[in-house]
Amino acid sequence: MADRPISDYQFERFLDEGKLMGARCVGCGALFVPPRAICPKCHGSEMEWMETRGEGRLVAFTSISIGPPAMVAEGYDRNNPYCSGAVELVEGPRVVARIEGVDTRNPETIKVGTPMKAAFLQQGVDEERKTVLGFMPVDESRAS
Repeated sequence: MADRPISDYQFERFLDEGKLMGARCVGCGALFVPPRAICPKCHGSEMEWMETRGEGRLVAFTSISIGPPAMVAEGYDRNNPYCSGAVELVEGPRVVARIEGVDTRNPETIKVGTPMKAAFLQQGVDEERKTVLGFMPVDESRAS
């Protein structure tokens, strides 16, 4: 991993591999997901890749009924809303992503504090196919 430069492109390649990676500042230890090439805390430029566990808790969310054209093209609308949320990873950073596996038609059933795990969502087909980050609730009855 050390041979991969810290960039959005490489972050997306890691998503294709089913890995949620962040950039950790060698100087101060701060972790950023998605990655940053320069640390906003200490302004250091020595960053290294760090794989996260891809686990955390939902800290904020919204159910969206009127979305951008890309989401409308996927079939989301007033009758089929989607959820976007912020998940605080166990390592500390907060990540904004789509939240899957929740009842978006009844957002009152979605709870802040719900344990979440990373989901690597496939969008598009053939050469347009890409992996995007999402999260879904952890089935705590199966968690060890």
